[in-house]
Amino acid sequence: MPSKDNETQTEATEQTPVHVDHLIANGELATENAWCVSYDADTLPEQRPAFVPLALWQANQDDVELAPLLTSDTSLSAELAAEVSQSPAIAIDFPAFTDGRGYTIARLLRERYGYTGEVRAVGDVLVDQLDYMRRCGFTAMALRDDQHPEDALRALSFISVRYQPDVEERQALFERRLAAKN
Repeated sequence: MPSKDNETQTEATEQTPVHVDHLIANGELATENAWCVSYDADTLPEQRPAFVPLALWQANQDDVELAPLLTSDTSLSAELAAEVSQSPAIAIDFPAFTDGRGYTIARLLRERYGYTGEVRAVGDVLVDQLDYMRRCGFTAMALRDDQHPEDALRALSFISVRYQPDVEERQALFERRLAAKN
């Protein structure tokens, strides 16, 4: 059973907006990160601009300094995709690095629903995940505090040829080779 101190610390973390220092945007280390992330589902954060939980964003869509924060268990319907597509940015939370549902949400936003704005990964984001995130449609990744941005940049350029298609490259390697021969 968690101690009272751990419960209080967890509650404080959930209510305090998180401002990530290590942000990779469009394959580069971002020089500034204006957006904070608030996990508090009941109260709007004082810091702006901010990613806020979906229901809070839906209730305050007229505030242009707010953007939706989608949890990994978000069921993305065509109606919800159309609604969040009105926002210039969408954050998808990774509660644990082992939870891969955020990849699916990003890929659906890009491929099925045609979203063209920023899709940002937040939460438990590790260097090892970045290339997969980019291939699924993430344009920005907020690294966990213990991750090194230099390692992240190397990881993004480590693989130069991919066999499978992804959000950026629609053809598999064999299809690209066949097309080059014809």
